[in-house]
Amino acid sequence: MNDDQPTGNPWIKSLLVWGGIFLALLMVVSMFGARTDVGTAVRYSDFRTKVAEGTVSEVQIGEDRIVGKYKNGDSFSTIPIPNDTTLPTLLQDNGVKYAGKAPEEPNLLLYILVQALPFMLILGVAFFALRQVQKGGGSGAMGFGKSKAKMLTERQGRVTFNDVAGIDEAREELEEIVEFLRDPQRFSKLGGQIPKGALLVGSPGTGKTLLARAIAGEAGVPFFTISGSDFVEMFVGVGASRVRDMFDQAKKNAPCIVFIDEIDAVGRHRGHGLGNSNDEREQTLNQLLVEMDGFEANEGIIIIAATNRPDVLDPALLRPGRFDRQVVVPIPDIEGREKILSVHMKKVPLAPDVNPRVIARGTPGFSGADLANLVNEAALLAARRNKRLVAMQEFEDAKDKVMMGAERRSMVMTEEEKKMTAYHEAGHAIVSVNEDASDPIHKATIIPRGRALGMVMRLPERDSYSYHRDKMHANLSVSMGGRVAEEIIFGYDKVSSGASSDIQYATGLARNMVTKWGMSDKLGPLQYEEQQEGYLGMGGSARLFASDETNKLIDTEIRGLVDGAHARATDILKTNEDKLHLLANALLEFETLTGDEIKELLDNGRIDRPETPRGPNKTAPVRGSAVPKSGKRYSGDASPQGV
Repeated sequence: MNDDQPTGNPWIKSLLVWGGIFLALLMVVSMFGARTDVGTAVRYSDFRTKVAEGTVSEVQIGEDRIVGKYKNGDSFSTIPIPNDTTLPTLLQDNGVKYAGKAPEEPNLLLYILVQALPFMLILGVAFFALRQVQKGGGSGAMGFGKSKAKMLTERQGRVTFNDVAGIDEAREELEEIVEFLRDPQRFSKLGGQIPKGALLVGSPGTGKTLLARAIAGEAGVPFFTISGSDFVEMFVGVGASRVRDMFDQAKKNAPCIVFIDEIDAVGRHRGHGLGNSNDEREQTLNQLLVEMDGFEANEGIIIIAATNRPDVLDPALLRPGRFDRQVVVPIPDIEGREKILSVHMKKVPLAPDVNPRVIARGTPGFSGADLANLVNEAALLAARRNKRLVAMQEFEDAKDKVMMGAERRSMVMTEEEKKMTAYHEAGHAIVSVNEDASDPIHKATIIPRGRALGMVMRLPERDSYSYHRDKMHANLSVSMGGRVAEEIIFGYDKVSSGASSDIQYATGLARNMVTKWGMSDKLGPLQYEEQQEGYLGMGGSARLFASDETNKLIDTEIRGLVDGAHARATDILKTNEDKLHLLANALLEFETLTGDEIKELLDNGRIDRPETPRGPNKTAPVRGSAVPKSGKRYSGDASPQGV
C-alpha cells in the first residue's frame, strides 16, 4: 500500500474528529459554568429584611458573595456590602446559622488547559493543513500544485468507435493509435515509434470530445482527462507544477493516454502579452513543451488535445515530436450526417415514415452536436403531442425550430405589420426563384421565429465547399429582395428596419468578395484583409493592409456590388410584381409555405393543401386550397388591396 494513501475508514475518522471537538467545547462550557448552584439572586437589603422576618435558616459568608437557604429549602445569593459589621449580630439575634466561606482554590489542571487551548487549536489547524497538502491529486485544501487530471472509468455509458460516425478519416487516425497501444510490437518491428501526441482540430460540435471518449473506451489503458483552463491559476508557477504532477501520474500508469480539452487556453502564442501579464500561462506552456519532448523521454504517454482555434497555438507546440498528428474533425457531409442520425435514432422509437437520408439532405452544415439536438427536439415534440412514435413530421418541425428558431405565435402584430412582413419575405422568395444560381427555397414563413418577424429558408441541393461568383451575386440580390419589395409596395417613406440583418449580410459578403476573394476587377486578385482571433477562419476581427486611397476604392467597390444587387432585385420584382402580390397574399393566408408549395403557386396560381388542422392543439382554422377569406382563388392580378 502506498504510504501516502490514507488508512482506515474515513467516516470513522471524521466521527472521531467531530467527537473530539464536541468534548472540547463541552469542557470549556463546564469550566465556565462550574460554579455551584447559588440559587436566586436577591438584593442585600431584601436579604436583611428576610433575616429580620425569621425566614432564613442558614448562610455562608464569602468575600464577594453570601449564599444561603430559606427555611422552606429554597436557595438564594446576594452580594454583601463591604465592612458591614452589623450582619453577624443580626444573624445571631434571629437564630440564623452562619459560617464563613473559604475562597475557592484554583484548579491548576483546568487553568493550564484554558491557557493552552488556543495554542492547541492553532496546532490542530496547522496539522490538518499539512495533512491536506500531503494528499495527492490536488484534492487537498492547499494542493494548488497538484494536477486536476481525472482518470476516466466509464463502466456505464461506455463510448466506443461504433458510436462515432460521419468522421471516418479522423476515426481511422485515432484507431491506429489505439492499435499501437494494444500491440506495439506490430509497428516497432518495422522501426515505427508510437506517436507522442495527436491534436484534434475542428469546429465546435463536430465530435472531438466524443472521439476522445471513444479512445478511452477502446484503448484498455489508463485515460486521464483535463481541461486546458485547469492549469492556469492566479499564482505564478502553479500551472507548471500541475503539468509536472500530471506527467508524474502518467508515468506511474504508462502506457496511458492524457486528453487535454481546449488546449488553446494554455497553448497560445508566447510573447503576445504586455509586460508580465502572461507570465503564468507562458511558464505553464514552457513546462508542457519540456514534458512532451524534452531531455527526459516520456515513453508510453500519448497526449491527445482538442481545439477549435489552431491558429492561436504556439508553433513549438505543433511541431512533430510533440503533436505528431493533426487530425481534422470536419463538418460531416450528407453520408456522414446520415450515419450520425442513424446512431442517435437508435435511442428513439421511430415511425415507419422516418427516412434518415431525407433528413440528412435537408441539414447541410449541421455538426454532430446539431444532429443530436435535432433528434432530441423531435423526441420532445412527439412526447408533447402524446405520440408513441417519433414521425417524420416531428423531425421536420424540429429542423425548422433548430434552423429558424422557435415559433412566437403569442407575439401580437398589427395587420399592417403582418402585411409588410409578408411582402418582405415574398420579395426574398421571388428574387430567389428568378436567380438561377440561388439555392432552392425550403420554407417561407411570416410567423415570428427567434429574433426574426419572418424568414425565407433556402437549402442547397448538395454539400458545397466553395462559393462561385454567380452564386455570390445571386445571394446579394436575394438579400436585397425584401427591402426592394417594401419600396415598391409601400413607398420610400414606409420602408422599415426589417432589412437590417439583410443589409449586414450583404455588406459582409461584398466586403469579403473585394478584400479576400479577389472578385473586384479594379482591385484585382489581392488580399487586403486578414482574419484574426477566429476559429477555423470564422469570426474574429479583421485588419486591413491598404493605403488610404485603396481603402476609398474598396469602399466604392463594396458599395457598387450592393447597389448592383439592389438594382437586379428591383428589376426582377417589378417584372414579377403580380407574382409578388400572389405570394404575399398566400403567406398572409397560410402563414407558412414550403418550397414546393411556392413553386406550385407561382406555376399554377393556386395551392392544393390537405384539409388538416394546424398545430398540436388542433384549434387553428382548417385551410384547404389557397382560397382567401374573400372566397376568391388567387390569380395573377391579385393586389394588396384585396388582402
